[in-house]
Amino acid sequence: MDYQNVRGTQDYLPEAEVVRREIRRKLEDVFIQFGCKPLETPIINYTELMASKYGGGAEILQEMYTLTDRGERDLALRYDLTIPFAKVVAMNPTIRMPFKRYEMGKVFRDGPIKTGRFREFTQCDVDIVGVDSQVAEAELMVMALDAFSKLNLQIVIQYNNRKLLAGMLEVFQTPAEKLNKVVLILDKLEKVGLDTVAKELSEQGLEQETVENIKNFLTDSNNSRYEYFNAYYDQNTQVKEGLEELKELDSYLQLLGIKSQCLFNPFLARGLEIYTGTIYEIFLANRSITSSIGSGGRYDNAIGGLIGSNTPYSTVGISFGLDVIYTAMCSAKSEDFNDSDLDFYIIPLNTLRESLVVAQDLRSKGYKVELEMGNKRLGKALDKANKEKIKKVVIIGEDEVVNKQYKIKDMVTGEERLEEFKYSNAK
Repeated sequence: MDYQNVRGTQDYLPEAEVVRREIRRKLEDVFIQFGCKPLETPIINYTELMASKYGGGAEILQEMYTLTDRGERDLALRYDLTIPFAKVVAMNPTIRMPFKRYEMGKVFRDGPIKTGRFREFTQCDVDIVGVDSQVAEAELMVMALDAFSKLNLQIVIQYNNRKLLAGMLEVFQTPAEKLNKVVLILDKLEKVGLDTVAKELSEQGLEQETVENIKNFLTDSNNSRYEYFNAYYDQNTQVKEGLEELKELDSYLQLLGIKSQCLFNPFLARGLEIYTGTIYEIFLANRSITSSIGSGGRYDNAIGGLIGSNTPYSTVGISFGLDVIYTAMCSAKSEDFNDSDLDFYIIPLNTLRESLVVAQDLRSKGYKVELEMGNKRLGKALDKANKEKIKKVVIIGEDEVVNKQYKIKDMVTGEERLEEFKYSNAK
């Protein structure tokens, strides 16, 4: 029998899982603070749903885990939380709008493995349905900044608008049938560089003039200024709409005082075909991890598409990767996550029954308590407390029982104090 984990999956032992759960708690606290409601969707879905053209697109579908049940139905493991969420809204037309939900859950992709990226991983998503205004995007972006501030991680949010990018490509005479492929190539600009992007564009059979126009767009020193696009404003409807949406979003970012942490990137593409407007990716400011640790955008066509309607449902979402955030926290070696979350660690010295009663009493008062049940000697137990960074230890020996007391030792300062306690229940 092979006892190794399946490639791309891993176990999280208590020391790691404590950190991961604390990350979840901090994220969830922020989500709730912003008025989001919890939701849970199935991990297993019909393949037809996950393979919808309103889903992740061709690249993600290649990574989708598929299976059949005993009824020979075609099923798939969810590769994200977005399409299952869109399905919920489509199936429940009485949901009050705007609807803000959050969900945290496992997703699965049979893709490349790298730092912070696995084949089984946890996403933490927030989505808003029913808001046309860019205020929805602004709220998700300020929420992301709040969340990472509570995690003591400095981030930068790069943002763009798919309408603006697609419109510029149309201006440059990119054939409609090759538009999505070109967007995917541009999405790799930071990873592979200009020369490789230009080579791949030429390999798509684009006219040389089109390739040159795109290269000039990529290299123009003014391309990160909204004014650059004014020359194309009246030439293309998508450029016009995208630029107006970006200016509206920018006004909210200025109003909220977060513009300095948000960077307009006119080439950010987000390869998924689902996106219809504003898109964004979250990066660590120090780039200790170069890949994004969160992302999202507007996808107005998904819900209507799933129910066979051309009616758009204004929808925008953001997703945080728990696993990559955990990797970042480990790299940062944050002291906040190294401390034990225990309030007390009780060490019995031949007083297990009495110590059990004290543990129960402290827990009834709301404290988090671990009782040492391994019959460790005092030195060994204190050594464990130091290694696990437990701040307070309760020591109960026979003298303490006789005197109806227990001793609390502060492991940081070394100070000790006695507390009164009756051990009547231990008789």
